[in-house]
Amino acid sequence: MEFTKMPKIENHLHLEGAIPYETMWQLIKKYGGDAGVNNLDQLKEKFVYRDFNHFIEMWAWKNQFLREYEDFVLISEAVFLELVKQNVKYAEIFISPSLFKNRLSAQRIVEAIAEGISKVAGISINLIVDLVRDYGPENEIRTLLEIHEVKHLSIIGIGIGGSENKYPPALFIDVYEQARKLGFRTTAHAGEASGPESIWSAIRDLHVDRIGHGTRAVEDVGLLTYLSENKIPIELCLLSNAHTKVVDSIEEHPIRTFIENGIPVSINTDDPMMFGNSLAEEYQTLKDIFKYSKEEIHNIILNSINTMWLDENEKRVLIGEFKKECKDTATEYRID
Repeated sequence: MEFTKMPKIENHLHLEGAIPYETMWQLIKKYGGDAGVNNLDQLKEKFVYRDFNHFIEMWAWKNQFLREYEDFVLISEAVFLELVKQNVKYAEIFISPSLFKNRLSAQRIVEAIAEGISKVAGISINLIVDLVRDYGPENEIRTLLEIHEVKHLSIIGIGIGGSENKYPPALFIDVYEQARKLGFRTTAHAGEASGPESIWSAIRDLHVDRIGHGTRAVEDVGLLTYLSENKIPIELCLLSNAHTKVVDSIEEHPIRTFIENGIPVSINTDDPMMFGNSLAEEYQTLKDIFKYSKEEIHNIILNSINTMWLDENEKRVLIGEFKKECKDTATEYRID
């Protein structure tokens, strides 16, 4: 991939969906295997989806192999090492402790992930706790209070994932109000499995700082105008949207519409194990399919730093580091 060495950031990456195949296979063997999955090739074949609901089914399937706190240390270290290989300098990573609360505590899961962070050099990581819509606001406000106890372990924000079409944002108004009182930044998956009304609700009811996916905002010209005028960042996941059939094909992804309307965006992988993608491949897609030049892609990366939940000084430092690193490799990237 041409963009493997270019410095990058991620702010929409799910830890549990980013486990390298070899590490996932290690966990499957640890817990006695699974019918129909006898090698790495068969494991990869599991992650081909008919539609978004099938993707959610497979998300739940792989979670059964995360049973002990040490499993979270293992996958965290593996995921973070993979990001370093791709020259990802900073990442805000979703974790979903609610998914495992029937056997593991949210606080100790966060502690295990923090241990994984401590094992990897060359990258700075903060965590976003992705609450699960399907469990309802009463359960998830309890999760919020639990993770607040370990907020000092690099947790900077919350989001909501899960069945967007069944559990609209407005159900979680109280959760988000409490999260802001506790000092968390906020995002929400919206405009992925549901249409523009989901994005409007995330903005008006939850008052989010960012929108996860937001793909279907293009169905509402007024919404695009609002996102542009208010500079609400969108966490775009191009290849994810193609794999889950949110868009009919990668060529039909509306990324150009977002950028041409001046809406702040970042480019992300979402669940790279489950889609077989990398951040370098996402940027390669911008070049090959959408015909962005390397210089334009470099600017997209620089601008995406401003969508991160860093303070202004930290953003300036990171932008400076990116510019210097790209200048040092200007021949390779054709960047002045």
